[in-house]
Amino acid sequence: MAWLDATLTYYIDFVAKGASISGFPEWLPSERVVEQRVIDTLRKVFELNGFIGIETRAVETGASLLKKGETSKEIYLLSRLQEVGHESDTPIEERLGLHFDLTVPLSRYVVEHSGALAFPFKRWQIQKVWRGERPQEGRFREFVQADIDVIGAGELPDHYEVELPLVMVSALEELRAYGLPKATVHANNRKLSEGFYRGLGLTDIEGVLREIDKLDKIGADEVARLLTESCGATEAQARACLELAELTAADGKELAEKFDALCAEHGIAQESDAYALARQGLDTLAMIVDEAAVIRPGSVIADLKIARGLDYYTGSVYETFLDGAASLGSICSGGRYDNLASQGNRKYPGVGLSIGLSRLVSYMLHTAGAHANRVSPAAVLVAVWNEEDRPAANRIAAQLRARGIATDVAPTAAKLGKQIKYADKLGIPYVWFPASAADGENGEAAGDEVKNIVTGEQVAADCTSWEPDTVVAQQTVEI
Repeated sequence: MAWLDATLTYYIDFVAKGASISGFPEWLPSERVVEQRVIDTLRKVFELNGFIGIETRAVETGASLLKKGETSKEIYLLSRLQEVGHESDTPIEERLGLHFDLTVPLSRYVVEHSGALAFPFKRWQIQKVWRGERPQEGRFREFVQADIDVIGAGELPDHYEVELPLVMVSALEELRAYGLPKATVHANNRKLSEGFYRGLGLTDIEGVLREIDKLDKIGADEVARLLTESCGATEAQARACLELAELTAADGKELAEKFDALCAEHGIAQESDAYALARQGLDTLAMIVDEAAVIRPGSVIADLKIARGLDYYTGSVYETFLDGAASLGSICSGGRYDNLASQGNRKYPGVGLSIGLSRLVSYMLHTAGAHANRVSPAAVLVAVWNEEDRPAANRIAAQLRARGIATDVAPTAAKLGKQIKYADKLGIPYVWFPASAADGENGEAAGDEVKNIVTGEQVAADCTSWEPDTVVAQQTVEI
């Protein structure tokens, strides 16, 4: 086992030197406060809308993870130490991998627990995921996602395709208090796009959708080249695909009129099966845009270049963008999927959206300027005169905590100035001075005083009745 000892020694030395690994963010305590506030805000909005929280395991089988086409190259597979070098003996489908989103685990979870769930099953989930992609600003290999999905048993009404993007917009609106710009959901429908592509005579529909999904990243000319070289499109077909992607409309009626005109221009007959498929998607998209406009005008718009390159979407697809943050790209995406989960003849269609929470937090911290007003959640630090007095300080802290006042105790009986400096560094606004080591009859120190180290005010205080200033005591996120 000498090799194992050497490996562990190297690992300990490596860690001791503080080596960082790109793509695996570790927030500082003050940054973690901002992340936790985002999580708490999203959870509050999700639960206000009736979503139920779950958590799934971190690993899934390769067979489950490989359902997502191109994303398979980003999967982290797991190996036990004694299996290193022998992984090829086990088919990838049978190996375990870290989940790279929360939708695949959800589909497995629903099938396994279908007998215990009430359908439609509305769930929220905020959890870490892992992807082996190239790290860059706002893109990580380990990050937190925040998802909401509704899963039906056998069928799922279309109205959820309106409700879910509006829930997400509502959640993102709550975060505007912490510097997040206005969010707008851009919606399309895969049936609309697929019907149009088939009407043009194209057959590699998934390939076309994947290339169109790159339009904002690489531009129209490069997408046209990929469509002709990789998807078998002629130049005319590629141009028609780009024309569809650039189609915009203010409402469902205008959308239908412009789409019919485009079909007529490219010879797609309204009597064809391809047009019938496209019309299904068009009608759903028009319904989403028009009904969302009634509830929250301008929050959901039709954008026919939204394709979502993941293979399992079958209907509506969504991408969400922040005003003035084009370089950030989409911060919330999702769509309708009818075939991801099944059990015998029973299918579990769903619709869901996912926020890249770590990406959002990174933007809030580094661009919007969100920050915690203090590091420690404690409002009070109880000073310790000497170590013999620590039990008395601990009893004071216990009484304050019992009344709901977050309290810490000084780590050492250092000079009073050092204890105050320690509190200041953590942002703890109050320092409690016990009168002496002599405890009262009920364990209370008589003649205690408390100092607001922000204002300098110092007053007599009783730990059974003293109340901190609500504004001063509250740990908040500010911009």
